Amino acid sequence: MNTFTIHTLETAPEKSKPLLATSLKKNRMIANLHGIIAESPELLIAYNELNNLFIQSSFNAEELTVVWQGINIEHGCTYCVPAHTAIANMMKVDPALTKALRDQLPMPTPKLQALLDLTLSIVRKRGQVSTEELSAFYDAGYEQQQVLDIILGLSQKTISNYVNHIANTPVDKPFQKFAWQKKV
Repeated sequence: MNTFTIHTLETAPEKSKPLLATSLKKNRMIANLHGIIAESPELLIAYNELNNLFIQSSFNAEELTVVWQGINIEHGCTYCVPAHTAIANMMKVDPALTKALRDQLPMPTPKLQALLDLTLSIVRKRGQVSTEELSAFYDAGYEQQQVLDIILGLSQKTISNYVNHIANTPVDKPFQKFAWQKKV
């Protein structure tokens, strides 16, 4: 089996070093995911840009968390669920929402439930959602922009979830207290 390298500032390809330096400065650490992705500077650039764009999307902190964690949990990403639990805490998201997502329980509001439902439908049906599913989403108070913003979040999460599955990325020490396993 091929073990993926978790790069540091010293071992990363030259083109990845400035990105890892930014990650270190911003987060006071280089996340294992970033260290692994650094092997492909282009993927690291893409991942960081998608993350920044999604954060700037039309969603608030709770909605970002619903999309991120909904996808992470659907994909069974044991690295991203703990990481995004910590991120949700830093973003001051209600811990009850985070717990509901992690435990695959109903969302605290119908609007957030509609967001989770459409997100999961997009993932499970590879984007081939029905008119009825879109109508339910719109009836909850969302618009076409939010459908497209879900796809933006899915693009980011596909990169991280798939990399973590393939590389078996170890959970970073600060996130280990939020360890998670998918319910079967």
